[in-house]
Amino acid sequence: MELARTYTVFEGTRCLSSGPLRDVLLALKARADAGARAPALVFDDHTGKQLDFDLRGTPEEVVARALPSPGPGRPKLGVVAREVTLLPRHWEWLEAQPSGASAALRRLVEEASKRDPGEQEARRAVEAASRVMTALAGDLPGYEEASRALFARDAKKFEALVRAWPADVAKHLRRIVGGALRAGGMSR
Repeated sequence: MELARTYTVFEGTRCLSSGPLRDVLLALKARADAGARAPALVFDDHTGKQLDFDLRGTPEEVVARALPSPGPGRPKLGVVAREVTLLPRHWEWLEAQPSGASAALRRLVEEASKRDPGEQEARRAVEAASRVMTALAGDLPGYEEASRALFARDAKKFEALVRAWPADVAKHLRRIVGGALRAGGMSR
């Protein structure tokens, strides 16, 4: 079961807001309406990817634009249509499967996602932390060593290096990587 997604906003190395997308958007909109000039970076805590939002209009309009609306496919099931590029032999195999290509792909993804979920979660957390770390701490002392420690899954060294960084950055990185630590992905 996937937990509700959370998002975090930083201004420089200071955390301004963290929580569900709606809450973060409302805080971001209030900040913009108050005349804030400094850039703010918004991160998806699950992926570590930076996001941009259109803050024009009322708070309700900002939230409505940002939250996904049902599109083509089977919205009640949460099905999302996207492009998949495969070699001809792959398409031939998929088309020969019972229930069609989409059902076969869904079965393959489900089977793969059940194999070593702890390792998959640890890898996802490390990659997310790396993205955030590059954006927020790429110029900080010890960044390259911390990055190496992160990918080596050396929790002790990683912690020692980020401890010297601004408190909000270190805390946020610990929170993202925490899942990998609990999943047994990083050595203690």
